[in-house]
Amino acid sequence: MTKKNQPERRTLGPVPDLERHLPNNWWQSLFNSLYLKTDGDVVENHVNTAREVDLLAEKLALEPADRILDLCCGQGRHSLELASRGLQNVSGIDRSRYLIRLARKRARDRNLQVKFREGDARKIPTSERNYDAVVVMGNSFGYFAQEEDDLTVLQTILRCLRPGGKVALDITDGAWIKSHYEPRSWEWIDENQFVCRERSLSADGDRLISREVIVHAEKGVIADQIYAERLYSRDRIEDLLKRAGFRDIVFHQQIFADSDRGEDLGMMERRYFLTAISNVNVADAPPEEKIKKITVLLGDPRQPDAVKKSGVFSDEDLATVGRLKDALSGLAEFEFNYLDDHGALIGQLAGKGPEFVFNLCDEGYANDPLKELHVPALLDIFGVPYSGAAANALSLCYNKSQVRAIAAMYDIPVPLETYFDQDDFAATVPAVFPALIKPCLGDSSVGITRDAIVYTVDEAIDYLSYLRSVLPDQPYLVQEFLSGREFSVGLIGNPGTGLNALPVLEVDYSGLAPELPRILNYESKWDPQSPYWTDIKYHQAELSEQDARNLIGWSCILFERLNCRDYARFDFRADGEGVIKLLEVNPNPGWCWDGKLNFMAGYAGMTYGDMLRRILEAALQRYNLENRA
Repeated sequence: MTKKNQPERRTLGPVPDLERHLPNNWWQSLFNSLYLKTDGDVVENHVNTAREVDLLAEKLALEPADRILDLCCGQGRHSLELASRGLQNVSGIDRSRYLIRLARKRARDRNLQVKFREGDARKIPTSERNYDAVVVMGNSFGYFAQEEDDLTVLQTILRCLRPGGKVALDITDGAWIKSHYEPRSWEWIDENQFVCRERSLSADGDRLISREVIVHAEKGVIADQIYAERLYSRDRIEDLLKRAGFRDIVFHQQIFADSDRGEDLGMMERRYFLTAISNVNVADAPPEEKIKKITVLLGDPRQPDAVKKSGVFSDEDLATVGRLKDALSGLAEFEFNYLDDHGALIGQLAGKGPEFVFNLCDEGYANDPLKELHVPALLDIFGVPYSGAAANALSLCYNKSQVRAIAAMYDIPVPLETYFDQDDFAATVPAVFPALIKPCLGDSSVGITRDAIVYTVDEAIDYLSYLRSVLPDQPYLVQEFLSGREFSVGLIGNPGTGLNALPVLEVDYSGLAPELPRILNYESKWDPQSPYWTDIKYHQAELSEQDARNLIGWSCILFERLNCRDYARFDFRADGEGVIKLLEVNPNPGWCWDGKLNFMAGYAGMTYGDMLRRILEAALQRYNLENRA
């Protein structure tokens, strides 16, 4: 699987108004390996880093035992320099998965004990408190579209500091930059690549909008990116700090950057360095109470279930629920009760209602798979907090063609596909064979049988006719059949507070009889007597570093864009040439002990209970942060 998965980069061409093309959350994708190329002359310059850490150590009067949080730490240059000077309790948080991974590698290479993690500067858990100092260096402040988000960052920092703790900010001199920025420049960034930059002020004059077109001498344009930073004057940033609850604000000397290339310094050219002290009363506020009473919401065993092979809950289903309860009984920090009577659900929610719901009802309301989203919708209506995806995410992901379109928009490889509804004629069946035909809506492999892989137009017509008979009034997909290796990626957590990937799982079809199609069909999930149930195995995938990075990176992008929460699973498969493509997204994936997610948790050394705890903790942490905001 060495073949390049990413499609060719595009350029916007001439852009008369940069602000119109500015992505709202540009900071989610900008800070990658190209960033270290375009800005490496400054941010990978050890002289700059050492000088800035000298300033930190002096103005904050740092001691070896002080607890330091390097917020928006990037590749960890300040954190690592602090640790190398004997600071024993340094942590770094940054939104960029790529930069955090690089920071961890550099810490290992230098044998420095620094804790790095992904996170959003607005969403630091209240468990991370009592820092002696929080530092925001390298002009890493003012990225958000709204100033209120910058205020939220400062308020979050305040909550993380001990009483009397200090914050240090290194931000561009907005007043100076506003009148001195270079509208256009270009420079070579290595022997083969150069960057062309253009800049302009936003319509309100509040932000500097920048564009970088990165060009390879032989490959052409490889990136065209637009970003923006708010231009804070001295008075304005001082006022924002006071609004957040800081006092004793001191502006120290300005910071001037050196460049290895001696070229365009941009926003790094001239910066303020300032410190402030936390307001004791705010920082010393007690932590919120922890939620202990958890209601586990499940499918209703009293009602029919059309998805299950027998049409009702089987002994295996009831045993699975029993194993869930056994695992949850080991989580001593919580008190669990169970709700599975859907006939009484609305009445119970309308009453006092649960304190928090662990939503494991993937059967749907009244065991109707078309009503899976109705469960979180009801919880929202009655104001009951819960784990997992909200109704909007479930609705979006239920339609596989919508998920495919969103993935393609973000350059995630997807299979060739044609959408069919009841009014389409057989004459429009595409001539891409072999093809997989499946329902556009739904999950649990409903509508996917051994015959779902077709090799001719006649077979395609026959299978479409079959689907029309068993799943009428639904759209269908005719998709290129991917015959290569098949993978699943499990994510637990949330963007901004830690979205963690489990080891990648691979589906092993080697035990399946040669004449049987290699697919995870309905039998593989619902028929214990089928060879698809007994002969298909799963193991931890052995992947190249690049393939693993792609799978996890694509999954993280989709997790955010599809509004997943707390946990999700992403399924991929390679085509005959080894190009990995997205199959589907499961925003509330199977939680069973014998499901893919638990297998992946096992590869990471977790027990079934550990996995359930991780999901529940992620949900509670998200809820606490949302409730605090």
